[in-house]
Amino acid sequence: MNDPNNNSRRDFLKTFSLISGSTLLLSQMPWLRDLHAQEPGRRIKLGIIGSGSRGNLLQMYLKDIPECEMSCVCDNYQPNLEAGLAIAGAQAKAYVNHLEMLGKEQLDAVIVATPLHEHAHIVIDCLNAGVHVFCEKSMAKTIEESDNMIKAQQKSGKILLIGHQRMFNVKYQRALQLIREDKIGPVTHIRAYWHRNNNWRREIPSPELDRKINWRLYRDYSCGLMTELASHQIQVANQILGEVPLCVWGSGSTNYWKDGREVEDNVSLVYKYPGGTHLVYDSVNSNKHYGLEEQIMGPKGTMELEGGQMWPEIMPPAPGILQLINQIEHKIFDVIPIGGASWIPDSAATDKGEYIWNEVLESDGTKMEMEAFVSMVRENRFVPELLRQGFYASVATLMGYESIQKNQIVNWPENLSL
Repeated sequence: MNDPNNNSRRDFLKTFSLISGSTLLLSQMPWLRDLHAQEPGRRIKLGIIGSGSRGNLLQMYLKDIPECEMSCVCDNYQPNLEAGLAIAGAQAKAYVNHLEMLGKEQLDAVIVATPLHEHAHIVIDCLNAGVHVFCEKSMAKTIEESDNMIKAQQKSGKILLIGHQRMFNVKYQRALQLIREDKIGPVTHIRAYWHRNNNWRREIPSPELDRKINWRLYRDYSCGLMTELASHQIQVANQILGEVPLCVWGSGSTNYWKDGREVEDNVSLVYKYPGGTHLVYDSVNSNKHYGLEEQIMGPKGTMELEGGQMWPEIMPPAPGILQLINQIEHKIFDVIPIGGASWIPDSAATDKGEYIWNEVLESDGTKMEMEAFVSMVRENRFVPELLRQGFYASVATLMGYESIQKNQIVNWPENLSL
């Protein structure tokens, strides 16, 4: 079986349809269900707004979709603009202002992959211009901005898709299906983390470009680890629990990279959900040993979604009880020293578990996300659940950021538009 990253979407879904349980899995991913039915036809005209590293990656996937034409690229940093044009092809026009681009081009859709603080006003301008929008996560820099984006979508009726690729990752959605089938019992705890060991800085050609290129490190443009990393895993927790958090309390600091940055290099948070389940989350930029993972726990089993594995929960009597039973049966009672340990400590499981999904189908979902967006635009097919997931993840992420800044519990906001 070939790696689907090297296949067309039709070949991928043909393979996908042969796998046991795929019908049930597609019921979890209705945004992919009809992709295989697409036939060649009208090409959509698409504009790229923000052609930095992430924008370029999305372009690489888009250029392989025959129904998509990247007709223009917009970026106000010349090296990025040139890089985007090189990928888009000779037919693409260059712009440094998105309003000029919207005024001159007849576009079906745009990809917005700018720094976070630019998301809201650009997306709203595009929706108001009657253009479908894919916007990279996190949705916006504030909850108010995120809500204004929802209002603009509702008013325009256009597609707004927020870039949470785990919604298109077969492994993650298969895990969700297994959870719905009660394979690990009710979810009682979620633990997630994302650890790196780098300073997050990029080289700059001159000092005055530091804040433009290293925007992730400054509060005017970024919410740091929360919006850049945590937003992914908060979306996963929301989807698995089928709820949004009641509240969050968190803490963060800069305890290692004391280089003038304004955002934290480590954060720790606890989100409380209505059913009593908690998401315990941490992220650091000074140690990568544990990498990233989402651990989903229930009384019948444990899942690790990034690693794609599942372990059944074997529940024998507690070790201390086993020792006591043995002593009663043999009428042998050892003297336990005062202050000594009477219980054998619990140890972590050491077996390798079983795979949630076939390893050959490993993919982070970004390619399928681009395929799906083009398909949705061609059909004018809006999928409310995708926007709901992106919006709620943004709200919860920004709640966590606010909690860290204010050093207090932050509750889910009232009177949201969605």
